[in-house]
Amino acid sequence: MARVLVVGLGPGGLDSVPLGVYRLLTSGRPVYFRTFVHPCVPQLLAQGVQATSFDEVYETEPSFSSVYARITAILTQAALAEGEVVYAVPGHPSVGEQTVQNLLRSDEAVEVVLGGGQSFVDAVWARLQIDPAEGFLLLDGTNLRSNTLQPTLHTLIAQVYDKSTAGEVKLTLMQVYPDEYPVTVIRAAGVSELERIQQMPLYQLDWQDWLDHLTSVYVPPATQSTQTLHRDPGVLLDLVKRLRAPGGCPWDRAQTHLSLRPFVLEEAYEVAYALTHGRPEEQADELGDLLLQVLLNAAIAEETGEFSWRDVVQALADKLVRRHPHVFGTLGPLTVGEVQALWDTVKAEERQQQPNQTFPNNGNALSEGVLAHVKWYGPPLQTALDLQERAARVGFDWERLEDVLEKVKEEWQEVLTAQQQGQTEDVVEELGDLLFVLVNFARWLQVDAEQALMNANKKFIDRFQTMERAAAINRESLQELTLKRWDEYWRIAKTKGNYSGKTEA
Repeated sequence: MARVLVVGLGPGGLDSVPLGVYRLLTSGRPVYFRTFVHPCVPQLLAQGVQATSFDEVYETEPSFSSVYARITAILTQAALAEGEVVYAVPGHPSVGEQTVQNLLRSDEAVEVVLGGGQSFVDAVWARLQIDPAEGFLLLDGTNLRSNTLQPTLHTLIAQVYDKSTAGEVKLTLMQVYPDEYPVTVIRAAGVSELERIQQMPLYQLDWQDWLDHLTSVYVPPATQSTQTLHRDPGVLLDLVKRLRAPGGCPWDRAQTHLSLRPFVLEEAYEVAYALTHGRPEEQADELGDLLLQVLLNAAIAEETGEFSWRDVVQALADKLVRRHPHVFGTLGPLTVGEVQALWDTVKAEERQQQPNQTFPNNGNALSEGVLAHVKWYGPPLQTALDLQERAARVGFDWERLEDVLEKVKEEWQEVLTAQQQGQTEDVVEELGDLLFVLVNFARWLQVDAEQALMNANKKFIDRFQTMERAAAINRESLQELTLKRWDEYWRIAKTKGNYSGKTEA
């Protein structure tokens, strides 16, 4: 079988090349260097090693991924033609070498044998006097993504070849770290004649003219920087768990799923309002409050063994992939209308596959029939309207507006009767019936009941604030106002809308 023998040249000169690697390079087999730009290569060539480099590929291909793909293809064909070739890479074959990974994953009938070599990572940790057992990330500077960063760990970013790559690395790091965060640039660690180590603020990373193929960037753990740590989702989850832990916040520890329900609704409404009326920083703040409710409920569920935060994340990720086959699957591009139809189809399939869920339109009597698609767990006023409209479509409705009004009067009388009899549960039930029929009355008048109530809330706020201003002008305490005085201020607020003078005593 054809073979590619992959060996590492270490981080520096010929002294860092293992004896076994040296023997392979001088064995007479065809030798390929990923690049001749390495401290030990001139010494090897001077000793008679015959080799080919892939430096020209870097000049002709448009991206690093295409460079690595091209190198892999050339090596594979060379091995099939020669039977066995030696491929030499900087450092260690298993560290930061995408071409080696490409070879290992190749479908061609070529065996890949990994040899020795000293990794540049060893030299970096030694020069920075860091024990990697404390936890570290090794990332590729040519393909750095912010979601892979973990600011609580030592982070070493390799292959920061030039100022352009450093600029991309800087922008990605700035999504997690402050502009002034200290980073250390290390070039040719362990190679005395080439080594350079310099600490600088992050924003200066791409200002350096001495960056080259031997350059890496070290980012220290953000153990003391709350500005950085508080931007990390993992740290946020730990903070919420700390609130729930023994010795945490008594209020947070006392909460349950049911006790948090009103706050979930409240925060959702505040988010909706902020998205319409708030500034970006207010929107971010309100979204954070809503996220807190999600994390608190997940923490409670994890304590009781119901589910964990990762279950929440997985459920959402699975749903996004499942409901977007036109993005994550083989389905072609769709219009907005086609996407909506697809969404409804996938949701219907989900309901059929999960018949035991407790949501009314996902498993019990409401999974079929006229009311099947009513979102009963939405805002109650809207749900009531949806239920009535669905029923009206099949003829379950009043014939005249006057009949609806009579029903309003009937329900109101039932509320009074229940209240007079002192039956609390009956009062709650009858009030619910009255509110339900009032929504129906609004529907007959073609009035948006929810908007009408919002308008009434706004009107009450305006009038009450007018009363406050009037009392303040007259130097009167709200808590000490008589009912008669309140009524006077209320009439002023209704008729004048504003106030700047005295009222009658």
